Amino acid sequence: MKRRLPYIALLVILIAVEVVIALTQHDNILRYYGGDTIVVWAVYCLFQSISGGKNNHYAVHVGVMLFAFLVEFLQLIHFVDLIGLGDIQFFRTLIGTSFAVEDLAAYAIGTAAGCLGTLIYSRAAVRRK
Repeated sequence: MKRRLPYIALLVILIAVEVVIALTQHDNILRYYGGDTIVVWAVYCLFQSISGGKNNHYAVHVGVMLFAFLVEFLQLIHFVDLIGLGDIQFFRTLIGTSFAVEDLAAYAIGTAAGCLGTLIYSRAAVRRK
């Protein structure tokens, strides 16, 4: 549990930031791209909090990005409608309904920032020892 706590705390903070962005930002770059950049960090923290943070951090970052890409491509084929959940707003929001190449770039930028953060943190941890 001790290794999971930082990921859980960061996940809660990131979800709060996402909610604030969703509620206060309309039709601007932060709403469209900031949220997509941050969501890969939130999914990373979710995965690490479940797994206990024992995985290769870079592999998890890349895996989360590939998952985000998959979800984005599912939007391209209108997956939520294909599986019969298109009339339920929750699933339209969760899965999404519109593909955008810019979202893929935001996921990649979020992943790169996450990997950079991991690198900086791991080097700082080595210096503390």
